[in-house]
Order: sequence, then C-alpha cells, then structure tokens
Amino acid sequence: MTARPISETVASLMPRAKAELSELVAFRSVADPAQFPKSECEAAADWVADALRAEDFQDVALLDTPDGTRSVYGFLPGPAGAPTVLLYAHYDVQPPLDESAWLSPPFELTERDGRWYGRGSADCKGGFIMHLLALRALKADGGVPVSVKVIVEGSEEQGTGGLERYAEAHPELLAADTIVIGDTGNFRVGLPTVTATLRGMTMLRVTLDTLEGNLHSGQFGGAAPDALAAMIQLLASLHAEDGTTTVDGLATDTEWDGLQYPEADFRKDAKVLDGVGLIGTGTVADRIWARPAVTVIGIDCPPVVGATPSVQASARAQISLRVPPGQDAAEATGLLTAHLKAHAPWGSRVAVEQVGQGQPFRADTSSPAYTSMARAMEAAYPGEKMQTSGMGGSIPLCNTLAALYPEAEILLIGLSEPEAQIHAVNESVSPEELERLSLAEALFLRNYAESKRA
Repeated sequence: MTARPISETVASLMPRAKAELSELVAFRSVADPAQFPKSECEAAADWVADALRAEDFQDVALLDTPDGTRSVYGFLPGPAGAPTVLLYAHYDVQPPLDESAWLSPPFELTERDGRWYGRGSADCKGGFIMHLLALRALKADGGVPVSVKVIVEGSEEQGTGGLERYAEAHPELLAADTIVIGDTGNFRVGLPTVTATLRGMTMLRVTLDTLEGNLHSGQFGGAAPDALAAMIQLLASLHAEDGTTTVDGLATDTEWDGLQYPEADFRKDAKVLDGVGLIGTGTVADRIWARPAVTVIGIDCPPVVGATPSVQASARAQISLRVPPGQDAAEATGLLTAHLKAHAPWGSRVAVEQVGQGQPFRADTSSPAYTSMARAMEAAYPGEKMQTSGMGGSIPLCNTLAALYPEAEILLIGLSEPEAQIHAVNESVSPEELERLSLAEALFLRNYAESKRA
C-alpha cells in the first residue's frame, strides 16, 4: 500500500484542529488581572500543558515567570544525533475591546464566510495549534525527524518580559539549533512569507498634574491650567502636521529596501475611510517596518456621559513607541521620556513610568534554515515562492533568544495576515492558511533534518 501524501494527513487532521482551537479560544486569557481573572490564564496554560502531554512530550512544565504569569514548556526527543528545533507561540491574548462590536462572541470560535472568528484565533492560539498539527502529521507519516522543544508564553501581549527574564536565568532550557516563532504572518492570504525584521517597542505611562484638585470651569476656567488640555497638547507634540512621529533625537527617515506594500492594498487592509489620508512620508513599507511610530493607546479622562463643568487637575495617558531595527529600544525610551518632560506646557508636573520594553529584531535570511523553509513553503503553496517581509509589531523574546543562542537560526512565520485583524474586534484565522502553514512547518522540519544529515 502506498502511503498517502503528508498534505492529505494534514487535511485529515483539520477537524480536530478546529475543535481544539475552539477549546483554547474559550479561555479569556488576557494577562491582566485588572481586566480578567488570573484563573483564565492559568486554565489556558493547563490546557496547553495537557495537549503537550497527550503528544508524548517529556518534561512538561508550567514555568512561573518573574512577571507573575506562566509559560508552558515541553520536550519531544527525536532520533539520536538529530538537531533540536524550538517552536514558540503564546496563549495570552489582547483584550476583546468592545464586545458589542463583535459579530459573534469574542471567546467563542465561530465560522463565518470561510474564516474562524475569535480572540486569539490567529494571534497566537492558532500558532500553537499550527505547531501541534505539523507534529501530528509527521508522527503519522513516519515520525518527527528532529528533537522538538515547545515554549508557549503567557504574557507576550502585555510586554512585561516574564519569559525573557526566565530564559535569561535558565539559559539551557530553550537552547536549540533553530527556533521557529509562530507569531507573525503571511504578507497576505496565499502568499508564503517569512518575517525578516520586527520593530521593538517601549510602553510608557505618563501622568500630568497641574492643580491640587478639580475646579469649577466657570469660576476658574481661562486662567487655571487644565491638565487634560495640557495632556492633549503634549501628546500632539509627538506627531508632525503630516502625522510623522516626532520624538526629539529619534531618526525618522530610514528606508525599507525589500518587499513593498502598495498604498491601495494597505488602505484596504487597514480599512481606512474614504477621503482620509495616510500619515507620515515615504513608502508604506518605510513607515510600518523601518521607522518609529508613536501611538497613544489610552487616556484617562472623564467620559462624556456624566461629565461635569470642571477644570481637570490631573490626566494620564499610555503611549506605545515602535522602534525599528537599527535603533536601541532603551535609548528610544530615554528620548521619548525626555521629550515628554520637555514639551509639557505651562510648567505642568510630569511623571513617566515604563511599563514594557522590547528590542527590535533582524533575522539572518541567508541561513540554511531559511533555505529549508523556502523549499517547504513552495511545496505547501504550489506556484508561489517564499517572500521576505518586515513586521511592524514586536516580539521581545526574539532578541533575548538571539542573545542567548547566537548560533541558532530564527525564523518567523504565522497566521496573522492582514485579513486576520489581530488586536482588533472580529479577529479571525483562515483555516486554509492554518492547513498550509502547518504543512509547511512539517515539511520544513523534515527538510531541516535532512540538511543536517547531509
């Protein structure tokens, strides 16, 4: 009897993958106890650990990391002398934002128009399912030809660095010949892509005080310094008139020389309203992959409903700065902090607190692992060649792993293509992408093992 192709094996495993992703999405695993109970993350970690044990992983452990969250580790031994590959994903997710804006419950995997909707379906619970699917297909098709370590992080979305600090304290744990980070995505559906660069990030919380307490706006307004107005003016100083990020001392003119992102495609992917212009200068790729970007991600201020006619005494905002490769995140943090203190109007008192930071990352795309992945992706996506792109998001662990294991090759793939709308309402994953990328990962592991034997 002729063995069926591994692509058919992957296809046959898809119903199980959907069922398991449904179970995993159901955990409200936002790694912020102020928003969701910590027990939701703990339950998700237990689910991941049980899934690894069911696949015969050894040394499965729930790692208590310094930021108070848990990462899940497991080891699957391969043939004697085989290389070791580390597979990464994370089970924590972004908050659902406005749940009423979802067309289906955010923590209930729902199929609609050929996609599966739910928070974490692509970013990055789907990434863990992708790893499981690839390993299962190999086990059913002759065995896994490499030793495999799996690490599933519990606080990636919060940027609090728990796993990075744990890895630094236990450097032998995640050592591998090659590392596959399953937390990026194809440039678009059907176009196999590896991510060559990641912007780093820094997250700051700024508090601005002007008065001892709120005042009646009729009695004091016009002379009393309004903290909310001061905050608005301060935040406005972070962008030029055309929207370019302007942080004193931070370079904003770097150019991207790889795969380009047509403006029309970006407008469609970003769902920019008709008549509204994009911000910044240069190509879209320059702006989102090669240059810094400030985003005000939250402001504490009185809501419109119930607002009183008061001059505000205090205001607070949270600011994200994406840091491109070639710039140091710690230096960028210092520049942003200095900018905020220097540009506060009216002598306002400003306090800045750092709440997260990660360095940018650049991969070595000339490595043998990339050659193995290119062959695998071209087989999984017939007629398409593997593309290399940047990514504006951050995965702080990448630099930690690169520093700990300088000889390891690091590849970034995943399910977060533009239609996935990660971090937004109605996040979804393409089941076709899940199937093809799982096949690509399985073929990569086979190709990589063969290259090491040659």
